[in-house]
Amino acid sequence: MEILIVEPSEIVAERLVGAARRQGYTVSTVRRGQEALRKYHGADFILLNLGLPDIDGLEVCRSIRAASPTPIICLSEQDSAVERVLALKSGADDCVVQSCGERELMARIEAVMRRANGLAAGPQVIALCTLRIDGPAREVRLRDQVVDVTSKEFELLYTLAANPETVVSRKELMAKIWGDNWAQTSRTIDTHVSSLRAKLGSPTWIVTVRGVGYRIGLAYPRVPQPVGARAGDGDEE
Repeated sequence: MEILIVEPSEIVAERLVGAARRQGYTVSTVRRGQEALRKYHGADFILLNLGLPDIDGLEVCRSIRAASPTPIICLSEQDSAVERVLALKSGADDCVVQSCGERELMARIEAVMRRANGLAAGPQVIALCTLRIDGPAREVRLRDQVVDVTSKEFELLYTLAANPETVVSRKELMAKIWGDNWAQTSRTIDTHVSSLRAKLGSPTWIVTVRGVGYRIGLAYPRVPQPVGARAGDGDEE
């Protein structure tokens, strides 16, 4: 996988390059936003510092996202919730503090790529505390009791649970679950979230991040479990 690192600091760029190469990634670097806009087409992934010398990093992010689905993680020099929200609204898949550890950054790259690849390895069984979401069987259990959910509710819950501790934007959820009709039914997601919260007995299972989207609540570590060959269809809306 080719990672494009957009970083004005030579010292920071060298650190990021070393971390990525140790994970087996191919890396190229640029220091300015204009260079990034010329070279991002050949990259599979982009690490983008928001503090660029020539163009606002958020504008670079918006420009790339408008033209390409290439995954982007923004790097912020400050631990600012406002900047994280702005980055996510500009099209970034994630935004982290530049000083975060190497292991965390590499783990976030892997998590974003799993999302971008649409769980290419196939659906899993996801266990979050007392909640169990069986991908192949399309079944939800809470405290070992089956929760009756519609097909769209299942897809919404599974998407959030498959990305623990990650905020998934409303636009991304609508496009992924409702496809080409998402723009005409943008309020539908609120109805489905409310329904899921009621069926799961608590609003804390799905957390609203105002102005951005949603994330799974009670984000315990995901526990992949062996799955059998059984498959079933969820109820249609």
